[in-house]
Amino acid sequence: MGELAGAKSDEMQKSQVDTETAERFIEEKRIGERIKRLRLKKSMGLVELGRHAGLSASFLSQLETGRVVPTLRNLARVAMVFSKDLSYFFETEPQPIFRIHRQKERVRLPQTGVGTPNYYFESLAYMVPNRQMDPYLAEFVPLTKDTEPKGHMHAGFEFLYLLEGELVLRHGDQECMLAEGDAVYFDAGSAHSYHCAGKKAARAVIVTMVQAPPVGAIPLRVAGAGVATKTATAVK
Repeated sequence: MGELAGAKSDEMQKSQVDTETAERFIEEKRIGERIKRLRLKKSMGLVELGRHAGLSASFLSQLETGRVVPTLRNLARVAMVFSKDLSYFFETEPQPIFRIHRQKERVRLPQTGVGTPNYYFESLAYMVPNRQMDPYLAEFVPLTKDTEPKGHMHAGFEFLYLLEGELVLRHGDQECMLAEGDAVYFDAGSAHSYHCAGKKAARAVIVTMVQAPPVGAIPLRVAGAGVATKTATAVK
């Protein structure tokens, strides 16, 4: 019996979370830093926050710097001041996006849907998940006699900055000549195409962006077809 009791005692001790582990968990959640960010975002001082939360400014200062571990009751007081749920302080924080795309790692792709491509492009953000814009480096080669620029369209907007060479841009019924250093921003929902206007290749940075539809907007439908919506994709 004594051995059994001893084994249960050892098992109980192993199943208990030690204080060091608990404090490390609190530290990893950076609760103090989160409270400070909320306070500064509201342009609120420690004294003011303490008055609203019913806590002393000195305690809040130690809490923000990680010198004390808050009780759930105190943390709930702070959360209520900022209209936050208590879980806000324990949820995993989203990490800021930062991706480098080395030139040697990029893939050069030809224009799609044509026999002889008028241009080639490289994605400058292929490693970014759920990106809000699609930047490309495009090279427009001189047209051959039997090639014709192919128009395309997609949802959102497009920005083009010509790095070198000469480029003809056709947008709807408009056509313009772009020279080195020129930039253009346009609605990509209208048919558009581009082609090199010189004897040497033209290079440009192109950025496509999708604008979210207004709240409550009803998507347009084409007779006999599905919803006429399309997210911005690679330059085509």
